[in-house]
Amino acid sequence: MASRIYLDYNATTPVDPAVLKTMLPFFSGEFGNAASIHTTGQKARSAVETAREQIAALINARPQEIIFTSGGTESDNQALFGMFDPTSYADTDLTTTEIEHEAVLNTCQALAALGVTVGYLAANREGQIDPQHLRDLLHEIPDTNLVSVMHANNELGTVQPLEEIGRIASTADVYLHTDAVQSAGKIPVDVNALQVDLLSLSAHKIYGPKGVGALYIRNGTPLRQFLFGGHHQRGFRPGTENVAGIVGFGKAAELAVASLARDAVRISALRDDLERGLLQRVPQSRVNAALAPRIPNTTNIVFPGVDGEALLIALDLKGVSCSTGAACSSGAVEPSHVLTAIGLTPAEARSSLRFSLGRPTTRQEIDAALFIIPQAVEQLREISPNYPKQMSSSG
Repeated sequence: MASRIYLDYNATTPVDPAVLKTMLPFFSGEFGNAASIHTTGQKARSAVETAREQIAALINARPQEIIFTSGGTESDNQALFGMFDPTSYADTDLTTTEIEHEAVLNTCQALAALGVTVGYLAANREGQIDPQHLRDLLHEIPDTNLVSVMHANNELGTVQPLEEIGRIASTADVYLHTDAVQSAGKIPVDVNALQVDLLSLSAHKIYGPKGVGALYIRNGTPLRQFLFGGHHQRGFRPGTENVAGIVGFGKAAELAVASLARDAVRISALRDDLERGLLQRVPQSRVNAALAPRIPNTTNIVFPGVDGEALLIALDLKGVSCSTGAACSSGAVEPSHVLTAIGLTPAEARSSLRFSLGRPTTRQEIDAALFIIPQAVEQLREISPNYPKQMSSSG
């Protein structure tokens, strides 16, 4: 059986062999609790602190500003809930965007239910936020507590003008959080250049293990405790550390720093070839947010006249793995909130697929995908009542 063509690296990545090798001792021989003061425990503690340094280096932070979590969702929840006083929710304001990941949007909804006023910034057709809109909003609502803007969108790959957003938030003396789950390891991320106070990371997006993430907390940021228990991680995140996972995350971050520039050049070239080939071979197709700066591995393409879920299944049967949007939203009946927010009709949003490439992606896989995908689209269009047959045969 031919090997599958995996084009869903924004959903998750395989654990790098070097990462797995680094983790293995901490499942058995080096099994200590990192909170224990004896030698066995302190070996685990040393490994955790090394990983903290490696992850800090990925985003140009200080190691003491990194806490470990169970993943990006927990980091987002900690960042947002932790910036609000439960005794005064009704007197506080939060600003985010319409195209955030559900980990942020659903947290904002939960805070709104408690009384926090939440404002949403719109995105343009290219999936970008206009910093001037944020400047205007902060002028109108000077008591805003927190702004949360994701660095790179998980569905479109669009990179937000976060440096300018950071300057605006800093000038307004407002704390800034960013979900950098999709950008870290793919493009340079510098917490000081971006002027962010809180930043969320996830290991399994950068060839590390699932179930471990991190939250950057700039020194002096008044984040309150979110979970309660022991005094681990400066009290921010109690509970016994997932030492093997943390060690793997650290190694993945170290590898990402070493290969980031090289990966970006190679993967973006493959992504661009995939885009050009599909646009040439599939009539009426187009790239969503094509004009925006994007992370180098991501493309989101609309195939008019084809149901995205049907195309996803057809491609899966032909050995190609991709996505209709965020992996966390698979099975959702509603069209992508990101795609409709940038102006696509529900039908267009439902006809869009996301292809995300990774470090293991090869030229041969892209060439094969350029044969398989147009064929699958053509077959579905032939039986679609929503696509004129003369269009299907043209080009």
